[in-house]
Amino acid sequence: MIIRNASVYTQEGKFEKKEIYIKDTLFTDQAAEAEDGQVIDASGCVAIPGLTDIHFHGCMGYDFCDGTREAIDAMAVYEASVGVTNIVPASMTLSEEELLGICKAAKAYKEEGMQDKKAHFWGINMEGPFVSTAKKGAQNGAYIHKPDLEMFDRLQRASGNCVKLLDIAPEEEGAMELIEQRHDQVVISLAHTCADYDIAREAFRRGADHVTHLYNAMNPYTHRAPGLIGAAADEEKVQVELICDGVHIHPAAVRTTFKMFGDDRIILISDSMRATGLEDGDYTLGGQDVKVTGNLATLKDGTIAGSVTNLIDCMRTAVLKMGIPLESAVKCAAVNPAKCVGIYDSCGSITPGKYADVILLDQGDLSLRQVICRGQSL
Repeated sequence: MIIRNASVYTQEGKFEKKEIYIKDTLFTDQAAEAEDGQVIDASGCVAIPGLTDIHFHGCMGYDFCDGTREAIDAMAVYEASVGVTNIVPASMTLSEEELLGICKAAKAYKEEGMQDKKAHFWGINMEGPFVSTAKKGAQNGAYIHKPDLEMFDRLQRASGNCVKLLDIAPEEEGAMELIEQRHDQVVISLAHTCADYDIAREAFRRGADHVTHLYNAMNPYTHRAPGLIGAAADEEKVQVELICDGVHIHPAAVRTTFKMFGDDRIILISDSMRATGLEDGDYTLGGQDVKVTGNLATLKDGTIAGSVTNLIDCMRTAVLKMGIPLESAVKCAAVNPAKCVGIYDSCGSITPGKYADVILLDQGDLSLRQVICRGQSL
């Protein structure tokens, strides 16, 4: 396959008019290797790498916590169709028995290998149960558990080492020990927490280097109590997740965050739940009832319960409605998340030798023109 006349997002983070060559499932730098295949005229388009969502729960009526192959498969089909070619779905705060079932299903699915015309499943974002009751958000308080090294190890074994991110409230008993013992095996993310500045800094010193959906389910930043947000800003190794769906964070706060952290340290996520891609109505998240109206999903008490916006729509919103440069938004939705979960050597940029995942967007309104996933047009 050859893609011509597009403005291509390069590995240097800039757009350049150039051709893209694809042979089988990979990008190549040899035009001759791609000449016998399809030729796509991408005039008026920008070409960007396939996106990677490292924090979402579901879509199209399915949830990762359904714990079935059918659910993961349906999610992978939908995500690929909207340009999210790599996925690390998130679990919720549930019983250990339920989490074990989810982990086993993930292990079995990953062992099947790459699926044609579907987003590639790379592992699990374990959001819960090691969170704070006071900041549980849409997590089910009945199953919140103190950070437990042995419990995590049981789940990780069941998953076949599929857990890529582990979310922890660092102020809880046992949290610091778990962070210190396992930070070299998984990305430790501070989440659903009441941690103040000092506790957060200690957690980062012990090995945590990530923050789950910044601003949500944590204490706010104030001039005398900067909390987790201020601590993360002070630690250059720390990356932070941002939900740019127009509901979770005000556009001004998004712009301020980019000024504070820079586009090297921000990861756009969708945090989408099973209603994504479907009509308004009643759904569930982590066993709790959720009402969806427009792009707002809430529990019965009004708590925001994830989003109903996919990652490419979040990226588009960040650019068109929040004033974030397209180059920065692409970095935060394609490059940074791939680096975070250790897959950037094979995904996340339009580079010879990497998987041929590329999205063509209209140069004006960024509407989706075409998705190529592992060298196949969807």
